Amino acid sequence: MSLCLALIPNTPIPIAEVPPGLRLRIIGAAGAGFPSPAQDWADDAISLVELLRLDRAASFVFRVSGSSMVDAGMYDNDVVVVDRDVKPASGHIVIAIVDGGFVVRQLVVRAGRPYLEARNARQGYEPTLADETVEVWGVVRAGVRDYQK
Repeated sequence: MSLCLALIPNTPIPIAEVPPGLRLRIIGAAGAGFPSPAQDWADDAISLVELLRLDRAASFVFRVSGSSMVDAGMYDNDVVVVDRDVKPASGHIVIAIVDGGFVVRQLVVRAGRPYLEARNARQGYEPTLADETVEVWGVVRAGVRDYQK
């Protein structure tokens, strides 16, 4: 079975064949609770590039590897959109360079000192002091998950 999107009613095409810049038609709102009278909202087409703001020079995409951020809702193989032009602040999820490699962590300031902390209570990740040896590379803005995996 291939992944398809309905661009116009009853005309699905494989997602790999979607032409660049094409706006995908919204079929309708899918309630995750009680049905909403707001399901007739205005927009009827979206561009994933515009929605995720991937057309910005300062936006990058990373794939999450591992389970260090599961308590923050990020899982292995999720894809995150990272902005390099956002000033990191305490509480932000960030991509940082630690010991020469990229990691995803939450930036937390305690007693005036910045730390990078994992968000997985079931594993004992030690916080990393975000000192001059650590580069906070960008701030995570959005995430995408494949629910079939």
